[in-house]
Formats: sequence, C-alpha cells, structure tokens
Amino acid sequence: MTRCGTVAVVGAPNAGKSTLVNTLVGQKVAIVSAKVQTTRTRLMGIAVEGDAQLLLVDTPGIFAPRRRLDRAMVRAAWDGAHGADVVLLVVDAKSGLKDDARAIMASLADRPEPKMLALNKVDIASKPRLLDLANEANAAVKFAETFFIAAETGDGVPELKAALGATLPEGEWHYPADQLVDATTRLMAAEITREQLYNRLHAELPYASTVETEKWEDRKDGSTVIHQQILVQRDSQKAIILGAKGSMIKAIGEAARGHIATLTGRKVHLFLHVKVKADWADDRAVFRDIGLDWVE
Repeated sequence: MTRCGTVAVVGAPNAGKSTLVNTLVGQKVAIVSAKVQTTRTRLMGIAVEGDAQLLLVDTPGIFAPRRRLDRAMVRAAWDGAHGADVVLLVVDAKSGLKDDARAIMASLADRPEPKMLALNKVDIASKPRLLDLANEANAAVKFAETFFIAAETGDGVPELKAALGATLPEGEWHYPADQLVDATTRLMAAEITREQLYNRLHAELPYASTVETEKWEDRKDGSTVIHQQILVQRDSQKAIILGAKGSMIKAIGEAARGHIATLTGRKVHLFLHVKVKADWADDRAVFRDIGLDWVE
C-alpha cells in the first residue's frame, strides 16, 4: 500500500514556508531569502515519507495585494490550497499572529480541506507565548494537529513529516522516487539567479526586477550555455545591478552559476544581461515565463 497527495504550504510572507519545504524534501528546491515575498509562483517539492509521497506545494506568501503582480501571487497561493489533501498553515512563532496571519486564518476557517498548523521558528520565539499562540490559532481554525518546529534547524520537522504522510490518501505515487521538484530546470535556473538579486541587493530593487531564461544550450562537451535577462523598471536600477565596472552583476553571475551547476550536474556558462522594461510587471509574457496566471 502506498499513499500520495498534495500538501499546500500557506502562510504570511517570511513565515518560513520555502525553508520548510526544502527541509521536508531534504534538498534545496525553493529559493529563500531574509526578505519577504521572495516566492512568486507555485512550486512543488516532492518528498518521501515511508510509503507516502508528499507533493508539497510551496506557495507565495498571502498578503494584502496592491499591484497586479501582488494579486497574481496571492491568487497562486489560494489556487495551490484548493482541493489539497492537507493545507499546512505556517506561522512565524517569533512574530506571532499579526494581521496577515489572522486574515489567512479567517479565510481558512470555512474551507473544506483538512488543515494542520506549524508554528515555525520556535527556536528563537518566546517559549512562554507558544502555548497561548497555539490555543489562539486553534480557536480560530479547527486544525487537526499542531506542530512546534524550527524549519531552519529541522527541529520537529520529522514528526510533522510523519503526520503529513499518514494523513494522505492511498494511491500510486505520481512521480519517480528520485524526483524532487516539478518545475522545469529552465525555471529553476531563473529562480536561482533571482535569489541572488534578493541576497545581494537592498531596499525595493529586488521587487522591481525579475529574471527570464532566454537561451539554453546543452553542448556536446557536457557543458550548458545559459543566457538570462534581468528586467528592471528604471535606468538607475540597471546601474545598481551592473555595479562599478560590472562588479555587482559579476558577483551575482558567479554565485548563480555555481548553484545552477549543482542543480544540473553540468559545467555551466552563464551570461547575464540587464534590460530596462518599465512595464514588465504588466506584461502577460513575463507572467507566463515566471509561472503566474494573468489577473485583471
């Protein structure tokens, strides 16, 4: 007997959803950053727990949207939860139940999917508050189980993973046992470069940019040539990404190339180009390339 099903991982921005998905999978499949709203599209990590295959849908953080891109991200998050076998709400236990988390719980309360709660970052949270936080959340939503975890260190994650696996319905696995993610390598490579933008740039600039993979060529010598385009909205942003004498884009490219080489298992030649496109966040083609549905 095998089990297989979807687990929608939802929560407010920066709750630690992507870090948790990576820990459950056992390998990095989702980009992470200390900045909020790093995840932009649904990405599915695939984990195995005994006889169960967990299809972990890592969703963008749910927040009050302002732009078209924001609305598309929030829709992607709720679409990821629709019809899931389990909805796992991740809450930052250090920050507590702020407005975004409370709004999500209000929306979850009447949803039909089974729900579990993971209070994350308990290693840095106030210990006396944890029980009160769990009680308050369970008073708002009928969670089947509550877990106290630290996704960064892995504390409590094995117990959560076992409970998720036991909850899934009987059925054949949907993917080979060694497959870890459902995204294309092309999209994953663009996400890796975007992660470096978040890690190395400050203020609003990462949010005003995106990355597209323009060309991908696997050569006979076993190497791969990748051309990626970084879209920004203003000339001043392009200058920051390039850096003095090209120093910033060189550092971004070197870091991204190493991670992409690890992902593909091949030698990678990565070429980055920066283009000013003021309206990229309102371009249907860009939405398609980054895996988001167009919203009006």
